[in-house]
Amino acid sequence: MIPSSQSVGTLGESIACTYLQRKGYAIVERNFQNTKGYKYGEIDIIALQGEIIIFVEVKTRIARSSDTVLPEENISPQKLRHLEKIASTYLTIKKLWKKEYRFDALSILIDPHTKNAKVRHLEHIFF
Repeated sequence: MIPSSQSVGTLGESIACTYLQRKGYAIVERNFQNTKGYKYGEIDIIALQGEIIIFVEVKTRIARSSDTVLPEENISPQKLRHLEKIASTYLTIKKLWKKEYRFDALSILIDPHTKNAKVRHLEHIFF
């Protein structure tokens, strides 16, 4: 049975949180959405690395032999613009606009046979 994309995404976010925590990041929030005004989607994970706020986009995929596209290749320019808008809202709501922040992506590829996950951490996805 092929899991739903929602359950794969939830699994990927859990793997991402564990990965980040093992690297010393503190998870502040998961699935942050702007509930006022325009809705641009959500930020999967908001974490702290020391004093730096990290906005994390997680892309998860079940590995298939026919795949040639990596999970992170599904982060479109439109998605990046939306992440920027949601992050701005978060910083404003929390009154953190003077804090240092960055955007990272975690690419997770799950082997359907072994259930092992390969995690790629892409730091500073905005240049």
